[in-house]
Amino acid sequence: MAGKILLLRGSEKMTRSSSLISCRDVSYVTQEDVFLGTLTVKETLYFGARLRLPELAKTELHELVDETMAKMGLEECADSTIGNWHLRGISSGERRRLSIAVAILAQPQVLCLDEATTGLDSAASSFVVQALRNVARDGKIVVCSVHQPTDDVFRLFDDLLLISAGEVVYFGESHGAVKFFADSGFPCPIRRNPPDHFLRCIAPEFDQVLAALKQTQRLNFTLSAADGLLNGTTAETRATLVKKYKSSIFADTARKRIQELELLLTREIGKKQCHQWWNQFCTLTHRSSLHMCRDLGYYWLRIVFFIMVALSTGTLEFDIGTSSAAVIARSKVDGFLYGIMISLSIGGLPFFLDEIKALRGERHGGHYGEAVYVLSNFLSSLPFTIFISFSSGSILYSMVKFHPGFSHLLYFCINLFFSISVSEACVFVTASLISNPLPAMGAAIGVTVLNLMASMVIRPLPDTPKIFWRYPLSYISYAAWGTQGNLKNDMMGLKFNSEIPGRPKITGESILKNTYGMNLRYSKWWDVAALFCLLLAYRVLLVFSLHYKQRISTPLQRIYPRRGLKPTKIPQA
Repeated sequence: MAGKILLLRGSEKMTRSSSLISCRDVSYVTQEDVFLGTLTVKETLYFGARLRLPELAKTELHELVDETMAKMGLEECADSTIGNWHLRGISSGERRRLSIAVAILAQPQVLCLDEATTGLDSAASSFVVQALRNVARDGKIVVCSVHQPTDDVFRLFDDLLLISAGEVVYFGESHGAVKFFADSGFPCPIRRNPPDHFLRCIAPEFDQVLAALKQTQRLNFTLSAADGLLNGTTAETRATLVKKYKSSIFADTARKRIQELELLLTREIGKKQCHQWWNQFCTLTHRSSLHMCRDLGYYWLRIVFFIMVALSTGTLEFDIGTSSAAVIARSKVDGFLYGIMISLSIGGLPFFLDEIKALRGERHGGHYGEAVYVLSNFLSSLPFTIFISFSSGSILYSMVKFHPGFSHLLYFCINLFFSISVSEACVFVTASLISNPLPAMGAAIGVTVLNLMASMVIRPLPDTPKIFWRYPLSYISYAAWGTQGNLKNDMMGLKFNSEIPGRPKITGESILKNTYGMNLRYSKWWDVAALFCLLLAYRVLLVFSLHYKQRISTPLQRIYPRRGLKPTKIPQA
């Protein structure tokens, strides 16, 4: 099954504008099982139920989760974590059954699955298909694409749809396919798996392989009757089967069943559910908080690295003083602070990409919007970011001994908090636009370097080239606003020794004005306000990038479709 699945209601397509309908009436399970690996199976189902069924009480949600786990055979692994890079998780078959369990929480009328048994062994495949059969027995429509199923798995399906080169070869009851091929002149050989025989008759890749082997003189025989093609090519066999199907009773039966289903879906589908925004926000915040607390790499490792960097910098520049050399040393500390500590925000990119995958899968179902996710993600990360800023900032400030006073220490930590938050938001925007981890990491590093190069860490503001670097880059660089605020907070009110002994001391204000070219008419809190505006802008940009990336990529997929795919049409009378 490839391309896009559209459910028709009369002559009206259920497009993105009615995507909320799909989360309750139609569920789609992708080939890839995407979950937050730190959550348990039961927690994953519970959060999924809260997002899909906000009207249910807590006890009802737990009962639904227990019932769904029993139906899919997940009771034994209910309290097991799904698994990630440092946690051992459930098996691939259990992950597949968990994907199906999440999809059927809202009791959809139609369940579509893309390659439900791919990557599973025979036992796991049989278990998954048997679970799908149980779902179908409850009166639901289950549409599933599979590749080379075993005979036992094949017998579990009620109906079979064979498509080759965009044309329907067979659509009817699965046990009638063998008779149809035999009546068409292509009987299934003895002791051969029927699905393998069907694929051999309609898949053109077999002819290409045989032709290539013959050219290399590694194969020298003619096809026998036991092969099932009777010395014909796959293209000829497929054409014969398509022609036979169009004039067979199977096509007439399929046409009537499609009309019946269309009427049924028209009556039952269309109850649009308005989810509660507050319920979505609380659910996503709770889930993100659990994920961040349990994943060692998301914040805990970065907390350790931030504290280690603060201790290292503090020992290198311990008690920096107010000598003439301290003027340059203080700017170096700021450069080290923003060049190393804030760059550690890039370390959270791989873990954010995992959340992005889960977001896109749930967003297609209409369970919540991008704005709710971005807000809940920021609120969940807030305690970690505050702890990083105040712990590492206090250690660094007290060891280096910047401007004395609690108010100056508080400003330093607040400035560091906003700088880290803006840097993290900038990295997340890059990750939302580039899904591959390695290119996303490279792009995030490039954006961080550009921000540093436009700040006073590299060159004083008066010496910065006006084109591009000063206008507009220095005004949208969080490193520029952060270093400017920190230098004001540290040097204003202090006096430094002159380079020439005997001369009067130099005030910090004159150094800021003459050396760094700062405008001292504006308070240091305006720099924090600028960082707050940048944080808000990047978060809003993150919402738009998550929302419109799919809309931008969809037209490109239509312009450059996958080769060999043609629209499939059900033959009409």
